[in-house]
Amino acid sequence: MTHLVPLAKEVDENKVTPGVLGFIVFAVMALAVWGLMKSMSKHMGKVDFKEASDTKAEQKADSAAQRG
Repeated sequence: MTHLVPLAKEVDENKVTPGVLGFIVFAVMALAVWGLMKSMSKHMGKVDFKEASDTKAEQKADSAAQRG
C-alpha cells in the first residue's frame, strides 16, 4: 500500500476527469442516438409525401372564383 502513495501525490486534486464512468455514459448515449436516427430513417422511408387532392375544396374554390 505504501508504494501507491507516490502515485497519489502526482494526481492534481483540482483537476476533474470524467473517468471510465463518463466514457460509459457517453458511449451509451451515442448508441441511443444512433439507434434513434436509424429508426427515424426507417419510419421516414414509409411516409408518403404526396397530398391527396381534395375535390370538394377544389370545386368550392372554382365556383367562388367564377362568382366573384
